[in-house]
Amino acid sequence: MTKNNAVYVGKKNVMSYVLAVVTIFNKGEGEVQIMSRGRSISKAVDIAEITRNRFLPEVKVSDIKIGTEEMTTKEGTKTKVSTIEITLKK
Repeated sequence: MTKNNAVYVGKKNVMSYVLAVVTIFNKGEGEVQIMSRGRSISKAVDIAEITRNRFLPEVKVSDIKIGTEEMTTKEGTKTKVSTIEITLKK
């Protein structure tokens, strides 16, 4: 999978990311990866479900990976953040 097939979830609204996923599929790609961490994990799940249920019913969830990343805060302390990668496939 290339970086062109990845959608990184952040602070934008859900429909912006759904549009990005649909656009990638419409360009002919067979697989899209939705990546998120921390508080945006629930938004990533919403993006995958809205894409599947409203826009592209032929798309299926092919893989879900969860994990933890260690990050350094501005103060220099280390903290752990949960991550999720949802792979959608046509």
